[in-house]
Amino acid sequence: MNFDDPRLTAIGLLTEVHSGLMGRFLPVLSSSGLSEIDFETVIRLARSPQQRLRMSDLAAQTGLSTSGVTRVVDRLEREGLVRRESCASDRRASYAVLTDAGRERLEGVLPQHLQDIDDCFTGLLDESELESFLGSLRKIREVVRPCATVGAVEAGVPARP
Repeated sequence: MNFDDPRLTAIGLLTEVHSGLMGRFLPVLSSSGLSEIDFETVIRLARSPQQRLRMSDLAAQTGLSTSGVTRVVDRLEREGLVRRESCASDRRASYAVLTDAGRERLEGVLPQHLQDIDDCFTGLLDESELESFLGSLRKIREVVRPCATVGAVEAGVPARP
């Protein structure tokens, strides 16, 4: 067995980078009253057409179970950051919709969050490195989380990364 296998190195580096980035990002998110999953939920809504997603699509995008996403949306709804809307064409479905307060919360945290991303991640790469890296991440995501963008595309509107 080769313990120096580059596959082990690749996954180890990815794990270390993720852990380090989250360690850097979480204090800023927490200071705005958002957990990691709260932030992921509201930023996905903010980046979706009409700033809303079907609950089932939000669950698929976040990797949460249906009950898990319901709990997160319930909490965000109590805080006034998200509201639910019924689906006019399917009474069984509902949407999570970002509220004005949710947008304001994001607008308050994003400047520092984007600065942190730039300082310890994207700013370390030149334009071609970043473009190549994003392409590689999308290729991997398509295999490990193919539902990560479900519901985020409107007819004729390309999906955001």
